[in-house]
Amino acid sequence: MKWAIAVSQFRSLRQAAEKLNVRQSTLSRRMRDLEQEVGATLFERTNGGTRLTPAGQEFLEAARRIIDETEVMVARLQTRSRGESGGLTIGVHASLSAGNLRATLIEHRRAFPDVEIHLVDGSSEHLISEVANSAIDVAFLADNHPERDAKSLSVWSERVVVALPEDHPLASRDVVHWSDLRHEALLVPQRGPGSEFLKLLASKKRHPDPCRILRHDVGLDRLLTLVGAGWGILLALEGATGAAYPGVTYREVHDTNGPARLAFRAYWRQANGNPSLAPFLDILRERYPDISGALALG
Repeated sequence: MKWAIAVSQFRSLRQAAEKLNVRQSTLSRRMRDLEQEVGATLFERTNGGTRLTPAGQEFLEAARRIIDETEVMVARLQTRSRGESGGLTIGVHASLSAGNLRATLIEHRRAFPDVEIHLVDGSSEHLISEVANSAIDVAFLADNHPERDAKSLSVWSERVVVALPEDHPLASRDVVHWSDLRHEALLVPQRGPGSEFLKLLASKKRHPDPCRILRHDVGLDRLLTLVGAGWGILLALEGATGAAYPGVTYREVHDTNGPARLAFRAYWRQANGNPSLAPFLDILRERYPDISGALALG
């Protein structure tokens, strides 16, 4: 079809053959074979050159569309195989309003604007399970979740903060300590790092008195709305502080060593075949060079 298009453009078998770098006899034979195959005369051959017949005009219009669509498809598949297009499903365990995860996603989008990111929220157990069955390409989780078929990369840590009603007595302090929370009503999300916060709270509290735990299966925005309405307080990560909610203020939570932090790791399946995953992991390793050298995609 490309050769037929060249003949129609030059209206000369000789000039088309020179452009295609083939023998004129070879090109002429190919065009006759093509006409025999489609069962129609495509070119009118005269001493003055070669012109399209009406059937040839119809054939060449369709041929150009087919070639254009094929080239677009091949280019799309090539960029997808290099991870420059396609999709990437990411499990998120914390807020994106600020912090390291938000910065990483922004950097990846600038580098790979044709890769469609799909975010999935959930508990750590749900996200690591979805990684194992390849429903999620990579998940960012607090705490350690060893899996036989999963690889992981230590990435960042985030400071723990407590969201308080603006008129709460603890809001007048610069920082809040774990022991200050022992008599509070603590809002805990079913998704996200809620269970990790409870483990951290249990390990840091010096008093055996339990907090009053109020569990809710809603997103962070609804929990912060409840905080502003005075329903309780909420442990969160510094990434949540980028969004303002009426009646809500944030304070860092400290222990004896200073600000309390939760460490995060990125998890992905060792046999994951999504080409978009490797470039994303490369960006992570560039952002965290101190721990990237000893780890590979596998």
